Amino acid sequence: MKAVLQHILRRKRDYANLPFFEHLRDDALPAAQRLSFFPCMAPFILGFGDLNRHVLRVEPTDDPHQAMINAHTYEDDHHWPWYLEDFAKLGHDQEGCRPTDTMRRLWSDASAQSRLLSHRLAHLIWGATPVVRLAIVEAIEETGNVLFGLTSRLAAAVQHETGVELRYCGDFHFRLESGHAMNNDHAQLARIDLDVPTRADAIERVDQVFTWFADWTHELLRYARESQARSPALAGNASRTSAPRADRQPRILPTS
Repeated sequence: MKAVLQHILRRKRDYANLPFFEHLRDDALPAAQRLSFFPCMAPFILGFGDLNRHVLRVEPTDDPHQAMINAHTYEDDHHWPWYLEDFAKLGHDQEGCRPTDTMRRLWSDASAQSRLLSHRLAHLIWGATPVVRLAIVEAIEETGNVLFGLTSRLAAAVQHETGVELRYCGDFHFRLESGHAMNNDHAQLARIDLDVPTRADAIERVDQVFTWFADWTHELLRYARESQARSPALAGNASRTSAPRADRQPRILPTS
């Protein structure tokens, strides 16, 4: 497994340099505007709990690798309520918005990659042996480490400016995610022996994970830029990366 973990870290380095993450690092934009992609994440984030409970978790099991995965799923299956909490705090709950309007938006072409990501990962996981599933989980967690490492900085800036704590975007969640992949015991994972075909299968599936997550980030960036482009008042205010400014500052709600 050591070679697979090294491959994951190489893919993570490339992943961290994708345009979406450069957008999140763009200090020419206010932190709240850089979080304007947030609604587009909803289908995948809300489905991630199901992915852990109903796809990754297999109980009962006598397989030690599946048992490691099961333990991990209990750490990751309950984060989505924090996403909904931040969704409201960032001002995306609009009074009078009809459920049909929300569903139409979330099931539009603008969030297709976010919807497909869970389905694609489920297909990948169901076709894998437990030991290869460990590699898939590790790859997924490394993508989250990149994302939440950046959003936690934005959440800190929002809290400094407004007093509002964003738990899903912020340190509260990132600290939990930093204990990723079997309680961050890479040494234990690295000691797992893989034969050549299994190692090749794991690397192929890891590559697929990063490809699909990259597609997802392109959609998030497109959503953010389209949201920003809708404001004539801010159309002339470009960042240093020439991305349009946000259409409006999200209405940050105070904590109770």
